[in-house]
Amino acid sequence: MTCRQLYLDARRRLQQAGVEAAPGDAALLAEKFLGLDRAGLALHGEEEPSPERKAAFLQGVQERCARRPLQYILGEWEFLGLSLAVGEGVLCPREDTAVLVETLGQALQHTPPPRGVDLCAGTGAVALGLLQGNPDLSILCVEWSDQALPYLQENLRRYGQGRATARKGDVLSPAFAASFPQGSLDFVASNPPYIATEELPTLQPEVQKEPALALDGGEDGLVFYRAIAQLWVPKVKPGGLVAVEIGETQGPAVRELLQQAGLLHVEIEQDWAGLDRVVWGRRP
Repeated sequence: MTCRQLYLDARRRLQQAGVEAAPGDAALLAEKFLGLDRAGLALHGEEEPSPERKAAFLQGVQERCARRPLQYILGEWEFLGLSLAVGEGVLCPREDTAVLVETLGQALQHTPPPRGVDLCAGTGAVALGLLQGNPDLSILCVEWSDQALPYLQENLRRYGQGRATARKGDVLSPAFAASFPQGSLDFVASNPPYIATEELPTLQPEVQKEPALALDGGEDGLVFYRAIAQLWVPKVKPGGLVAVEIGETQGPAVRELLQQAGLLHVEIEQDWAGLDRVVWGRRP
């Protein structure tokens, strides 16, 4: 089969499997395994790939038809221009998280030079996104999962500029939080697990293959926000910032938690779809 025939067959198979973005996924698989992007398919689509490339492509298509996340198949995913290593055991970077990075990054431009933490860091997307716009920033990435830590460490090695470091730690643990002095941080950033436990079985098949540890926010989805309010807000110095990503219905509840923790000017920011996505405020 030619590269074009392989691509068209993959697109058909993915559509039959219920993959929403079948044409785009087929194109990304072709780019990864056949070495041809859309322009390359147009120019060289009638060529036949090597047996090795064909086999790798067909394997990738089969895995995607089984609803394995595309990010895991590709082994990397772009976030704010960075190609981040991803795979089983770590949450896939999502475009919505850019709202957290942009909101906090803009506010930190007036804080020289900021030092803070990225809680539930995963791939390090938030920390590394912040570093792009704030090169003088220093950030500690806290992650509990042994499966996620290698991806975090690899991404920090690629893009951390020596200013982002990884540390294993339980964000929910008072003992771990106690290892940070009161008022020692300029900011706290987090994209924590925020899906209510009972909602996990209703998620897309791909999302259900991502680690539950990175998705499950407890009975009401607010467990980590309570911990951030109680354990981590006190670690922020006067004038410092706390910013968290949220689920689209959680804005009012998370804003109240941060206000009760003593933050002022707590605001809710929306994503490009007009949905609540980030809550942030400043410590007096």
